[in-house]
Amino acid sequence: MRNRSTTLITLALISALTFTTITRAGASNATSSSNTRAAASKVKPYSRKPSNEALKWADKELQRMSLDQKIGQLISVGINATFLNQDSEAFKALRHQVVDNHVGGIILFRGPVYESVMIVNRMQELAKYPLLISADLEAGSGMRFDDTVNFPWNMAIAATGNPEYARRAGDLTGREARAMGIQQIYAPVSDVNNNAANPVINVRSYGEDPIEVSRYVSAFIEGAQRAGVIATAKHFPGHGDTATDSHRGLPEIDVTRERLNTIELVPFRAAVDAGVGAVMTGHIGLPLIDPTEITPLPKDVKLNPIETDQDGEVVSAKGTMPTTLSPVMNGILRNDLHFDGLIVTDAMSMSGLTLYFTQEEASVRAIEAGADLLLKPADPDAALRGVREAVKKGRLSEQRIDQSTRKVLAAKYDLGLTRQRVTSLDRIDRDVAGKQATELADDIAKDAITLVRNDSKLLPLNLTSTTRVFNLAITNGDDRAVIAQPFIGAMARGGVKMDTIVLDDRSSDVEVTKAIDKATRADIVIVSMYGRVRTGQARSVALPEPGTRTLNELIERHARLVGISFGNPYILMSFPRLQTYLVAYGDMQSLQEETAQALLGRQDLKGRLPISLPGLYPRGTGTQLRAGKK
Repeated sequence: MRNRSTTLITLALISALTFTTITRAGASNATSSSNTRAAASKVKPYSRKPSNEALKWADKELQRMSLDQKIGQLISVGINATFLNQDSEAFKALRHQVVDNHVGGIILFRGPVYESVMIVNRMQELAKYPLLISADLEAGSGMRFDDTVNFPWNMAIAATGNPEYARRAGDLTGREARAMGIQQIYAPVSDVNNNAANPVINVRSYGEDPIEVSRYVSAFIEGAQRAGVIATAKHFPGHGDTATDSHRGLPEIDVTRERLNTIELVPFRAAVDAGVGAVMTGHIGLPLIDPTEITPLPKDVKLNPIETDQDGEVVSAKGTMPTTLSPVMNGILRNDLHFDGLIVTDAMSMSGLTLYFTQEEASVRAIEAGADLLLKPADPDAALRGVREAVKKGRLSEQRIDQSTRKVLAAKYDLGLTRQRVTSLDRIDRDVAGKQATELADDIAKDAITLVRNDSKLLPLNLTSTTRVFNLAITNGDDRAVIAQPFIGAMARGGVKMDTIVLDDRSSDVEVTKAIDKATRADIVIVSMYGRVRTGQARSVALPEPGTRTLNELIERHARLVGISFGNPYILMSFPRLQTYLVAYGDMQSLQEETAQALLGRQDLKGRLPISLPGLYPRGTGTQLRAGKK
């Protein structure tokens, strides 16, 4: 799950780097910085099995909680951190959720580090019960927090052939998360990406082989939970064989239970065996498993899209019950995979749900199906209201609410939140985005970059002072001014001066003509392809038309092309005549810089594809090229 919502509550506070808590009923007493540091240093590994002390505390709290307080603990609201005064309407809206609705958690999306920690600290002070703070950190802290380090995507990690990188990534991600006051990470992605046309998983997956994916999933979980966070395997039962993004509509996987057992469920079994603390269910229909039919809501009832735009929604005349709301699928997770941890829904604001259910109905059905946490409802008040009414009318029992609330409270206790809920700010600049993080990102990148095809023997580049190099960068994002800068900078530091033109969806015919002209006059043309996963977007993972047209023209003219995919590894399938092709699996700074080193023959090329390129290359392909040798 990745957030694009323009209607999220966006919040944060400016404060001094020393933070004094407010003494109040149910909130932490004021603590000194030294005590806070001491508490932070005592973070314990997380175990899915709650301690006896945690269960006793949870049972004691349950006895004195109102129904609304219990229901609130099952809801997690989303925020993007930015400065807002406490008198602002947005601040008051979040305070309402924390103080009045007693929501159990907050999921952090994009924002600066300090603003994110400060707003969480403020809300932890205001909350009667400790808040469970979470974030999507599939690629490390840099996936959500400004000025931190983005690790290469999971597929790059798998391209190294070394699960120890996944373990190290899990451990460091967990430690940085705890340093920022985050106790649950929505990672690892446990989907088997066996559909080359998948628009939303792609490089977020460790690959297409379920056994190999399982090795990396297990390693990440072990590292993360050892660092004291709840790891969350997602998106059950598997989002890898889908052609629809669940941010935009409801995907379906039309497969049998036997097929699920042999592919999709394999990594989730491994995750459960590795002790994973939580599993996120996806908005995915499985008509051969749960054939319950659903139909779209009338337009006057349906919410406006939040995770995409109106034109981006994919509406089917009918669908089948998504896993999120399916007792059948949750029964498989609980009974067959023997998972007894927290079940978390994918974002309740995604079109995979909102096309078919109101927030009230979706929330009730999710709890009926076995969910413990309702993640990012589009309308938290409606979610609470719907569940409350379901209990009053007897559709849901209060005992069912108690069951999930008890699990959530016990997890908070074992995470240490009853002892220390406020995060110290005075070590963040030592513990987050430090040398260890950049070194791990660089190490993964060095071992991941994969030379799939070198038919023209252009690599490593044999350049002289007179060689004319042109860089054609093609991006599917709104980032033409910055996207290629890490690669351009690394090439320049390597002594290569090259002209660059960046093409995107907005590029005119004049720009296309200019790019073709510059490429025709160059000795070597590097084609930097930034076709990346962009959740909620209609053209996720694909290249824009102006760039596609330009590249095809250059192939027709037999230009000396070096193609690099800084994202979707399957792009070669759209340009099968491209003679030189490397895969970097992402646009992270580490991947762009290490790719430049590899092009110049200063870095070994030793990655191997964790996926196949149907009709072209099998999984495991990768030309091993030593530095300085052709």
